[in-house]
Amino acid sequence: MTDKAAPLDRQFGEVRVPVLVVTAGLPGSGKSTIAEIVAGRLGATAISVDPIEAAILKAGIDADQPTGLAAYLVAERMAEQLLVSGQSVIVDAVNAVEPARLQWRDLAERCGVKLSVIETVCLDVHLHEERLSKRTDLTAAYAVEQSIDDYAEWRGAAASLPRITLDTSRPLGENVHAALAFLDR
Repeated sequence: MTDKAAPLDRQFGEVRVPVLVVTAGLPGSGKSTIAEIVAGRLGATAISVDPIEAAILKAGIDADQPTGLAAYLVAERMAEQLLVSGQSVIVDAVNAVEPARLQWRDLAERCGVKLSVIETVCLDVHLHEERLSKRTDLTAAYAVEQSIDDYAEWRGAAASLPRITLDTSRPLGENVHAALAFLDR
């Protein structure tokens, strides 16, 4: 998007202004499930970082290269194109560290849209382990899993981002309802 682009309110008039929703949480915490359902309910496009990284690795790019960073940058560019065209976006990503979290804040600012973060946790350790053990798709085959030790606390500038934390060991419907109520504020 160029600096001279018209503000979104002038581009879209009475049309609903797009929003950027970003998930955060460890693999297997329920991010993708929540993101897909919420995207459907909002009429938003879901962009998931994991399949992008899996495709990069499947293409033969060495795992010792910054494939995670590349996947985040691809997702950011895709999200930006959709936001500029007036579509709401949900980015499904771990967002384990502050630079990743602030990437989305900066994108929202560039595009002039509201940013909201849906963080997922699974407080039931056995359920979380069961979810991880059942992963069998292409993404799982190439996934670079993150440990709980690599997931940073929400501090600094990222701590001020509008965020809801959902315990996905609770009923799915309850979490979807809470996420939608949070986004409707």
